[in-house]
Amino acid sequence: MPTIRVDMVEGRTEDQKRQLAAKVTDAFVNILKVNPENIKIYFFDVPETNFAQAGVTRADQKKKKR
Repeated sequence: MPTIRVDMVEGRTEDQKRQLAAKVTDAFVNILKVNPENIKIYFFDVPETNFAQAGVTRADQKKKKR
C-alpha cells in the first residue's frame, strides 16, 4: 500500500491539493499498477519560518526580494 508524504511551504489551496492528489494517484495507478483505494497521500503545510534553503528561511528570502 503506497503512502506518499508531500511537504510544501504553506499557502496552497485546498483545490490545488485536490488536483495534486488526483494526479499523483493516477501516476501510481498507471505506473505501479496498484488500486487507487490503497494509496494514501498526506499533505504537510510547512510555515515559511520552518523551511530554509541555502541557509536562509523562506520568510527571510521573501523579505530580501521586497
